[in-house]
Amino acid sequence: MTNSPTIWINAGETSGDLHGQLLVRALRDMRPDARFVGMAGPAMRDEGVEPLLATESLSVMGFTEVLAQLPRILGLLRTIRERMEALRPDVIVVIDAPDFHFRVVKIAKSLGIPVVYYISPKLWAWREGRADFLRRHVDRLVCILPFEIDFYARHGMTVDYVGHPLLDSIRTAAILSTPQAPRRIGILPGSRRREITGLLPIFSRAADLLAGRFPDLEFVLPVAPGMDRALITDNWRSELPVTLVDSSGRYELMRSCRAIMAASGTATLETALLETPTAVAYTFSRLTYLLGRLLVKAPYMSLPNLILDAPVFPEFLQRGAEPAALADAVSRWIPDSPERGRILAQLASLPALLGNGGAAGRAAEIVLNTMRRPS
Repeated sequence: MTNSPTIWINAGETSGDLHGQLLVRALRDMRPDARFVGMAGPAMRDEGVEPLLATESLSVMGFTEVLAQLPRILGLLRTIRERMEALRPDVIVVIDAPDFHFRVVKIAKSLGIPVVYYISPKLWAWREGRADFLRRHVDRLVCILPFEIDFYARHGMTVDYVGHPLLDSIRTAAILSTPQAPRRIGILPGSRRREITGLLPIFSRAADLLAGRFPDLEFVLPVAPGMDRALITDNWRSELPVTLVDSSGRYELMRSCRAIMAASGTATLETALLETPTAVAYTFSRLTYLLGRLLVKAPYMSLPNLILDAPVFPEFLQRGAEPAALADAVSRWIPDSPERGRILAQLASLPALLGNGGAAGRAAEIVLNTMRRPS
């Protein structure tokens, strides 16, 4: 191409913003003249993406939560259409977040702009019938989980499997050489307000129980950009101190922990790649949970368990997310127990299953090959 391309990238949540940052970095190495615009969070903005919209404006999850935000979401979609019509980017990249991005995809296709869906939506968990939408509206579907290849093949689709981009940012020599603090417990309550208010009180009461068994424990919590520190301290219900740490050294901090209590989400794959045993928890609104039980087909909630097809990380959902249960799980990993050794052995196989690195570069090549060619 002779003209400098405009690449629109849309991230609808924090994890997508981090994946977008890595993708932009790889794209810029290949096309330093490219202009990057779209819906960006802090990580993508730091990478030089022009934030026509902010990822933080779409921080919702679940059936009922999305319905409550519907008027604002419709306003964002109107803005996206207006900006796309004005800019006419060479390609649109949407990252995960299907409830929002399926609508963005339809806008792009109506304008004749090619679409790359990066980090394919988790249709294998629920709403499998939406695969037909992707077949008709998406030019390239990029997957980062190995079992997705067979899933989409059953729907008559050929997808691009690139491996998982987290390997390049996590599995570095510097991070993996971080010394472990044998009495440090990490707390990862999620980044959304509802996650923090729902899980942090549970985690803090579990911390009390753990401290009763191991009096010399310390508790640390990395604070992501945009997280409300006051909200965190208000929901830490223990008299024990929790140290709030800036997230710039998040992976080193998580690697240094003996064990972690975490909200289900991308963070659990991060802790797995860092080889830190993790107790996974999540709570939902009652309606979301009831609908999920009817519709969700996946056998596990957390990504490490899905990829390894085994309950490596114990999961505590809804009423099962109790302080005593979490404390009991974590307490078995503080000593050098056989159970701890078993988990670490299972986690060691993850990098090979996830492509051994280079995913963002492979995805960037797909994006560039999908751009409109000049007429």
